Amino acid sequence: MYKFLIRPILFLFPAEKAHHIALQLLKLTHLLPGGAFILKRLFEAGKSTSQKKLMGLQFKNPIGLAAGFDKDARYVNELSNLGFGFIEIGTVTPKPQPGNPKPRLFRLKADKALLNRMGFNNGGALEAAKRLKKIRTDIIIGGNIGKNKVTPNELAVNDYLEAFEALFEMVDYFVVNVSSPNTPNLRELQDKDPLKELLQQLQFANKAKPNPKPILLKIAPDITEHQLNEIVEIIKLTHLAGVVATNTTISKANLQHTNALATLYGNGGVSGAPLTVPSTKIISMLRSKLGPSYVIIGVGGIMSPKNAQEKLTAGADLIQVFSGFIYEGPGFVKRINEYIR
Repeated sequence: MYKFLIRPILFLFPAEKAHHIALQLLKLTHLLPGGAFILKRLFEAGKSTSQKKLMGLQFKNPIGLAAGFDKDARYVNELSNLGFGFIEIGTVTPKPQPGNPKPRLFRLKADKALLNRMGFNNGGALEAAKRLKKIRTDIIIGGNIGKNKVTPNELAVNDYLEAFEALFEMVDYFVVNVSSPNTPNLRELQDKDPLKELLQQLQFANKAKPNPKPILLKIAPDITEHQLNEIVEIIKLTHLAGVVATNTTISKANLQHTNALATLYGNGGVSGAPLTVPSTKIISMLRSKLGPSYVIIGVGGIMSPKNAQEKLTAGADLIQVFSGFIYEGPGFVKRINEYIR
């Protein structure tokens, strides 16, 4: 029903507007008498045999919703009824910011992909924390944090610490986002020295808490093996819980009509099917370099249950969906759960 009726209607609207329409429809359904119960019955996979305990957290299943879908934690209650094992909100910055000018989200339908240059549009960490305080679900929640656009890289640590402190009591784990291509110069923070400094400062603040939270690093797919080796070294040095692999790609090499799309849509990060192979390759490399002790969350190009299993086979402990969820619909999570069981 979704692919033949609902998706064609949503795809008549600009991508960002369609996203908000879909989430509002989900909220309205949730508000109807029995709406939450019906959503659970339709989209949860039933009693799971794929529960996992990782980072001291009990995941009812290994499929999560990637950051960027619910940036401001406005729909956690509603999304938690669609079968997810965990939800990652954000990317959240310490201060509110509007993000990049619209239009900034595009469908690449021939490639089963999305191109975005959102630019960390969000209402700020304090507003997200207020909303999270009111949620009525026990689903595991991750907080994806970043820096404000106007903050120079030499002061970025302060932004990450501010967002960390604001969300600390409200989330179960953190993801440090230094890999979005849509904030100027952000990916420079993946370089060895600034990355080590940032993660050391966050871990210092984390370890000062009575109950520290797991912290993971989200990395880009557009890195060399030398850069990956440096990142692995820093993850071990700073005792992170693990890594999220991967963010969107700036490469358009695998897209159809590359030149036309580059001219029409401009710069941005590509997600969806073009990331299927690159992200799985990085997951495999990470697992071989990190060994079994670190958690890997695989994300990027999961467009089918088979793709999900490939990520897990490559070494991911958990996976997240985004573009596949948009193209395949709310039943996608249930199909993945049933497939991997």
